[in-house]
Amino acid sequence: MPIVAVEDGKPLASRNDVRELLFELLVSVVRAREPEIAEVLLGRASLDTLPGELRIPALQATGIWFQLIAISNELQAMRTRRETEQSGNPDDVVGSFSNVVGEIAAEGYSAEAVQEALDGLCVGPTMTAHPTEAKRVTVLQIHRRIYRKLTEIGQQRWAPREHDLLVCDLKSEIELLWMTGELRLERPSVEREIAWGLHFFREVLFETTPQLYDLVEGALKRHFPDYALTVPSFMRFASWIGGDRDGNPNVTAQTTAYALAENRHAAIKWYLGQVRRLTTMLSVSANVVDIPDEFAPALAGILRASGCAEAIAHRNVDEPLRQFTAAMLRRLEAMLGKGSGVPYPNAEAFRTDLECLSDTLLKIGGKVVAQRLVRPLLQQIESFGFCTVALDIRQNSTVVNRALAELFTVIDPKAEPVTAVSPRWSGRIRDAIRRGDQLDPGLDRTRLSEETRELLALFDVIREASADKSCAVGAFILSMTQSVDDILAVYLLAQFCGLATAPDGSGTINLRIVPLFETIADLRAAPAIIDQLLGISVVRRSIRDFGNRQEIMLGYSDSNKDGGFLAANWELSKAQKQLTKLGKKNKIRISFFHGRGGSVSRGGAPTGRAIAAQPAGTIDGSMRVTEQGEVVSSKFANRGTGLHQLEILAASVFAHSVKSPNEAELKDVPEFEEALEALTGMSLASYVSLINEPGFIDYFNQASPVEELSLLKIGSRPARRFGARDISDLRAIPWVFAWSQNRHLLTGWYGIGSAINSFIAVRGEAGRDLLRQMFERSRFFRLIIDEVDKTLYQADLEVGRLYSGLVVERETGRRIFGKIEAEYELTSRMVREIVGNTDFSTRFPAFKRNFDRLRPEMDSIHALQVKLLREVRDQAANASASRRPINALLLSINCISSGLGWTG
Repeated sequence: MPIVAVEDGKPLASRNDVRELLFELLVSVVRAREPEIAEVLLGRASLDTLPGELRIPALQATGIWFQLIAISNELQAMRTRRETEQSGNPDDVVGSFSNVVGEIAAEGYSAEAVQEALDGLCVGPTMTAHPTEAKRVTVLQIHRRIYRKLTEIGQQRWAPREHDLLVCDLKSEIELLWMTGELRLERPSVEREIAWGLHFFREVLFETTPQLYDLVEGALKRHFPDYALTVPSFMRFASWIGGDRDGNPNVTAQTTAYALAENRHAAIKWYLGQVRRLTTMLSVSANVVDIPDEFAPALAGILRASGCAEAIAHRNVDEPLRQFTAAMLRRLEAMLGKGSGVPYPNAEAFRTDLECLSDTLLKIGGKVVAQRLVRPLLQQIESFGFCTVALDIRQNSTVVNRALAELFTVIDPKAEPVTAVSPRWSGRIRDAIRRGDQLDPGLDRTRLSEETRELLALFDVIREASADKSCAVGAFILSMTQSVDDILAVYLLAQFCGLATAPDGSGTINLRIVPLFETIADLRAAPAIIDQLLGISVVRRSIRDFGNRQEIMLGYSDSNKDGGFLAANWELSKAQKQLTKLGKKNKIRISFFHGRGGSVSRGGAPTGRAIAAQPAGTIDGSMRVTEQGEVVSSKFANRGTGLHQLEILAASVFAHSVKSPNEAELKDVPEFEEALEALTGMSLASYVSLINEPGFIDYFNQASPVEELSLLKIGSRPARRFGARDISDLRAIPWVFAWSQNRHLLTGWYGIGSAINSFIAVRGEAGRDLLRQMFERSRFFRLIIDEVDKTLYQADLEVGRLYSGLVVERETGRRIFGKIEAEYELTSRMVREIVGNTDFSTRFPAFKRNFDRLRPEMDSIHALQVKLLREVRDQAANASASRRPINALLLSINCISSGLGWTG
């Protein structure tokens, strides 16, 4: 691209201004170090034609440029939202709370209905460290500083000297980005992943969450001015980092205990900073205002608990509020083992002191001070408590069942051994639960296998962390749930380890147990499994203890790998409808935890549209969703973007909860459902035909860098659950990652073309008209077709053909690629049949513009990656030890991930 100098001293007024400045600075940095590489950036040389010694710096420069473009796009999106609001009003920002509440008011919903929806609102972003984050934390920190420096440059007109200094600062960050390097030298430990996840709370989420509540309050005042509607603290964050041990031997009970401690310390340290700020600012003098008499005993009590009452009173004479906050500070410090104060026993005690402070400010006329300084802290303690996040625990049903089978043998060695496939397994579990059996405290755990000892140690950690009712432990997520006995096995293990509230089996289990249904078969079986589960007394009692709500997790990734894009989404939609009806029948609220990823094939459609397309009545105020890998950093690296992402998520959940029962686009239309059932069957058959094609596994392994992904140190978790080499054991994340690297992207479209073609062939013109009606009138079907259309645009089978040439057996490569190519062409034609002749650029102009800008660089990176894959594989065959081709290959993987905007 040409370099256009930005006029000195002028703010960065447009997307092009920002991009041009970043490009100019990057070229300058690169030219000073590797002059030949600047020619690649300027489009005068191609990556795949460079000599070997220039590949790594060229890939590094290109990767940095992709990252800078992403920062530029993020900044411009923020500016566009502000300009929209400035030129009109907050209602004009689509998806914002002001926009959503405005629509709700315009459609005639009452203030009472809005308050009821707000009172039931519970939104749970859940951070996970899946192996999809290809950027190092250090790199993310530099990105954040670049974003903030660009914001600073664009805020006002600077004097030329000041402008030059700011640009120089920006250039220094780009220099640091160049010198830092992207590749991790070693796979990150779980401890480092825990620190990575907490980074986003310290930098963004603690601060922006109260700002979100302010936005909701402003929207309500604007559209329901005559009503005193209240906004509860409805955000409830969770995390899997340090708790997800499914297939990850690096996550142990000790690791989970460490994660719980770090999560707690992060919250307390944040509150320390906020209370220290209050102590600095609350210079209220008793000589100027009359302090209410009832404040005196509260102050005396907290001063006693501070351990240094005399020193505080002496230092802050006649400043009772400052004395109060200084004493709060000492109690918080005591929670970290510092000083002689009395630690707060729980978050509620801290909240009580904050409310006392706020009430006192209100009584002395300090309403604005209370609102702006104390209320945000109250909202933070309500949302984050003393634990920052609720730490979910995840384990695979196979591991749970193996451990339970071993324990049965140890508990009663004379009994006939049972396993999960034994006829007596179910009865053995139910009998033990009914009796309230617990493990003998004197059990010699050294007699047990390491796997079982580790699982029991985990339940010990859960029991200890749950004792104070702090919600530090979230749910136990049981992956690969395939029967009601799988779930009951977790209930029994929890009972064995002291999490039962009564010793005779008449109480409840103090642990939320959440089944995860992942494959197509499991999704279909889910309603019957949950129906059986809800018939078991201890389960019903335990659910009642947790607010009479049963959470169910839905897996988007494995269901897609199992059955393709359309089949996975339709089965997910059907399962939600059936499970919601089942909950109503049993007078239990069912809430869903959506296991989404970054790519479309893993449920990563735009947040607002994805939530709006969920079946009517299935959200009902409560929704959890995973924020995985690079999605976390793309959403929450900067405060403006982070606040917007939280708002879009929460506003979408709120809108769906209020409006979905009455929305025509979500109504069940029998003709549409029959068509979707037929399309799903045909799509699934086409997809299964491909993955069962002879030689397909070899094609996948050889025509993609899936095996080489293990060299990229992007997560603590192995790519396979149990180490097998077939597709069923491969995690869905590297499955999607690999198909994106070779630009087949078939996980987001394969089988849909055949399904639509067969449907029209059977039903003729009436079938074509029906599909067009569905596209216009069904929000679910329109989202499917739109996301397929976008995925087809990002796929490039000319690039894919290069990768197919890597398959050792040439005939296999040609045959399978030919099948994929034919389906791609058919799907492209069929999508046009449904959407009409509307040009793609008209439907998705920003998407097309952004991707087209990167396409030439992407093509050359792919061409180089194919060469590098050959070199690395030849090197492995010859036992060569050179790291240069490997590092270049890994950089090419990073570049392609940056270009697509996600890794898997």
